[in-house]
Amino acid sequence: MKFLKAGDSALIIELGNEISPIINYNLKKITEYLDSLNHKGIKDLLPTYRSIIVYYDPFAISFDELKEIVEKNCKVEDSNIVKIKKEIVEIPVLYGGEYGPDIENIASHNNLSVEEVISIHTSGEYLVYMLGFTPGFPYLGGMDKRIATPRLKTPRTKIPGGSVGIAGEQTGVYPIESPGGWQLLGRTPLNLFDPENEKPFLLKAGEYIKFVSISEKEYKDILEQVKNKTYVEKRYLKEE
Repeated sequence: MKFLKAGDSALIIELGNEISPIINYNLKKITEYLDSLNHKGIKDLLPTYRSIIVYYDPFAISFDELKEIVEKNCKVEDSNIVKIKKEIVEIPVLYGGEYGPDIENIASHNNLSVEEVISIHTSGEYLVYMLGFTPGFPYLGGMDKRIATPRLKTPRTKIPGGSVGIAGEQTGVYPIESPGGWQLLGRTPLNLFDPENEKPFLLKAGEYIKFVSISEKEYKDILEQVKNKTYVEKRYLKEE
């Protein structure tokens, strides 16, 4: 672990210089531990791909005290980890048509059928490395390179919230309406960001996403449940 100062009220904990599930696993454990302390001096925790920014009150805890807490209580595991518990969140997606206008581009670019693109996209489990760009936007790892597709040459000025896209070797979900240049292959009826909820973000770093293909009827049914706040997310644990 490397400890860096960021001004007089932030500590950066670095665990490496690459995008790695093992690094993310350790970041998640450290973040959960610091959060569990409920220390009045720790104001906010912001995990990224390979580091955590800890915002703290320097009048309640010092940089050295915070560093010592982490060093004494947080063990960094190496790549010999045998079992990792995956917290998986199912994300239903209606693929193609007006909901995924670029799915044929993705299929053509990779010499695949639309059905093959959907099958490949729904076969993986995608690690949420971090949230950013827009509120609740998940940066995901684990996409199959067989469906990798470059961004659009001309970005769209408006993309509907819930749109699922591909850019290069990454896939992601637009939580809110925004501009963007990702190739769109579908849309989820789930709301990844709702500022009116007690927990405004559907996802968090360290969880995994599993995309599930649904019909238009299922999409509309779930969308109605989401609007009425009666939809219950499908979550489960998987150990590897």
